[in-house]
Amino acid sequence: MYTILDKVQLAEGIFKVRIDAPLVAKNWKPGQFVVLMVNEAGERIPLTIVDGNSNDCTISLVFQVVGRTTMLLASKNAGDKIFSILGPLGRPSEVKKYGDVVVVGGGVGVAEIFPQARALKSLGNYVIGVVGARTYSRLVLVEELKSICDEIHVCTDDGSYGYRGFVSDLLKRLLEKKDTIGYVYAVGPVQMMKAVSEVTRDRGIRTFVSANPIMIDGTGMCGVCRVIVGGEIKFACIDGPDFDAHLLDFDTLESRLKTYTQRESEVYQKFKGCEYDG
Repeated sequence: MYTILDKVQLAEGIFKVRIDAPLVAKNWKPGQFVVLMVNEAGERIPLTIVDGNSNDCTISLVFQVVGRTTMLLASKNAGDKIFSILGPLGRPSEVKKYGDVVVVGGGVGVAEIFPQARALKSLGNYVIGVVGARTYSRLVLVEELKSICDEIHVCTDDGSYGYRGFVSDLLKRLLEKKDTIGYVYAVGPVQMMKAVSEVTRDRGIRTFVSANPIMIDGTGMCGVCRVIVGGEIKFACIDGPDFDAHLLDFDTLESRLKTYTQRESEVYQKFKGCEYDG
């Protein structure tokens, strides 16, 4: 069992939990994730490690309520228990000295670029953050990113805060003004990451994204998280989750992610507003 030490609501339907997990906290690196089970009878879900502290033995996870399991997790509070946390899993992100770099986050993906931004900055890179959400109330961890990034640019789809438009639009404007950027890292919805990859493709800028396929065991055994990269089948849990954006087949990724969309929606509506005993 793992104990939740803190829970904070960052935005509508988006939460951050800090959990006592000594072994994960000691060994994790940016880009890695855990597979979590809220209770013994529940499903396994992958969540990116947003932060980890080996001194106090804790990790931080950010998640959005989209189905029954994340709804159940959101119902937990400080002092409550999580049945199982497996990790750290996946390959760490590629972090080295490039010079000028851009980290791009959309929606809950803004939280997931936080460890990359910090790691890239620690190596002496000039880090530029480009973050976005549908509306102002859905923006998360902007102030935290401001404390790390040398520059930060914010946009919303509806123009309620910052630039009105998409992160890919902001990135394109940025690249037109600054030709020294050597690396871009993006996390967010599939279409957002695809748009980012198209902006950087013709410019030949090294670009990586964190794939977010359906996943079960997280150790390469089930094959559910397969993605196509450069025409070859890869498993996101052991070969990723980071992949070269110019080689990743985004259309196949998006298609597979839609497999259980209807079922997920049905379960969400059925259990919405229910009380859980954990």
